[in-house]
Amino acid sequence: MGEYLQNVFAQYWQAQDWRPTSRYSLAAWLVFYAGFLVYAFSKHGAFLFIDLANLVVHEGGHLLFGWFGPALGLCGGTILQWLVPLLLAAYFFSQRQTTAFAFCSFFFFENWLYTATYMADARAMVLPLVTAGDSDFVEHDWHAIFSSLAVLPQDTKIAAVVRFLGWCGMLAAVAWLARKGSRSTIEASEIRDHVR
Repeated sequence: MGEYLQNVFAQYWQAQDWRPTSRYSLAAWLVFYAGFLVYAFSKHGAFLFIDLANLVVHEGGHLLFGWFGPALGLCGGTILQWLVPLLLAAYFFSQRQTTAFAFCSFFFFENWLYTATYMADARAMVLPLVTAGDSDFVEHDWHAIFSSLAVLPQDTKIAAVVRFLGWCGMLAAVAWLARKGSRSTIEASEIRDHVR
């Protein structure tokens, strides 16, 4: 069974090439990512404009996963917030769409910055909280989660690790795009030269 699955996956990986990216498209995407990284770095963990979209998905996760019990409902915000870009990245990976996969991967890891800010606030609880449910019952997700796991005093340390991994993931997504995009640009120019 294991050999069969390896053969299926090997055929899949070899059979499909990534969609090529034009030189101009690659340059535009890299400028976009560089600008966003500078913007995010300059905010030092503060709320980013993209976090408004993340917040909507986060709150939707509480409602969706709340159907499966209070514990999953509590974690559901972060689960859905991370799951949406991850599943989109998986889809674009399966379709071999270079720029779309890089975009979704980048914003999957950008969500980690938002989550880390929320985690770091678990003890202080100074961030304004939003709820999709009863406004009289607003709960700080990470205060409740860390309290139940008896790690509340380590909230800022855990948040620092999550933030670091988020930055690493965003940089890796950009590096992957630059590498894959430059390869496809080179391959496309070699094909054009060969045809002439």
